[in-house]
Amino acid sequence: MNKIKLGRSDLEVGEISLGCMRINGLNQKDAAHVIENAMELGVDLFDHADIYGKGKSEEVFADAINMNDDVREKMKLQTKCGIRDGYFDFSKEHILESVEGSLRRLKTDYIDSYLLHRPDVLMEPEEVAEAFTTLKESGKVRYFGVSNQNPMQMELLKKYLKDDLIVNQLQLSVVHTPMIDSGFNVNMMNDPAVVRDSNVLEYCRLNDITIQAWSPFQHGMIEGPFIGNDAFPDVNAKLQELAEKKDVTDTAIATAWILRHPANIQPVVGTMNPQRLKDIAEASHIELTRQEWYELYRAAGNELP
Repeated sequence: MNKIKLGRSDLEVGEISLGCMRINGLNQKDAAHVIENAMELGVDLFDHADIYGKGKSEEVFADAINMNDDVREKMKLQTKCGIRDGYFDFSKEHILESVEGSLRRLKTDYIDSYLLHRPDVLMEPEEVAEAFTTLKESGKVRYFGVSNQNPMQMELLKKYLKDDLIVNQLQLSVVHTPMIDSGFNVNMMNDPAVVRDSNVLEYCRLNDITIQAWSPFQHGMIEGPFIGNDAFPDVNAKLQELAEKKDVTDTAIATAWILRHPANIQPVVGTMNPQRLKDIAEASHIELTRQEWYELYRAAGNELP
């Protein structure tokens, strides 16, 4: 699998990562198979959050692979905090407590990249900076990032942080493209011209922040897959056409569409099916032409100006 670097860090990882939200639904043997299969494919960044399975997902992950120093050095672990029961919390106290909980559940001494989950509008950036400094100086976290944040939210954080933000997780799939749409419709009066995210795609590229695409096969937020869904006939027909042309699966083509963007976007895929992950991993070796990329974009219902 092709490798990328996360932001301005020295973390070199496979260009596709595995989201572990659903791993708590597997028994230990099956969970181990999922993780080992991922590593064999070159998928070596595992994305977690303290709320996934209410912490159980991190526990299942660590127990499944019998976490130890030899295993740990072969992978990169990423986790997130900030979503609580009915509210968001970026307080220093919660960040520090959350890290301790994740370290304990993951059975490790450090986290490679630690992300603030959904934005907390009551965030005090000075507090976040204090927490990040404490975690960095103690060796418990190597790098920091965010999830679902716009440029000004990141700028506010960066005013106080000592280190660069290396990641921003954002929803992106061929049927969910608001961060791309406005770039086609500059100075237009149509709905796609509305800038909903303060040009977050361009901001992340300018600041060397890796965008990690969550829900790359979902429509809505988490309403279900669009691949193979009769409600999306045109995009599925085009996915199937390109899959047959390149002798891969439609899922691989949907992944390759994200990888084709020059921003070096890293899809975070959540499958717990080893064969499906193998199919997805094929995308690392697929090169969509410019014309094919645009054909898929239009098949998803987007019109070019």
